[in-house]
Amino acid sequence: MSRPTISEVSELLADFRTRGVGSNAELMNRKADLLERIAAAQPDDAQAAEVAAAARARADELTADG
Repeated sequence: MSRPTISEVSELLADFRTRGVGSNAELMNRKADLLERIAAAQPDDAQAAEVAAAARARADELTADG
């Protein structure tokens, strides 16, 4: 799993700003994926892992709410 690129992060941020691209669940899933990749690239960073886990939990909640 590689760290996200600047363009991937920029694209996600742009989509959050416009909210016209995808549902909240889809955006949160993308956010969680990027944060998990960041955390995987920094295994000694406990805070990165916590943030990624919280983002994944929220994305899962939104997906379950459908």
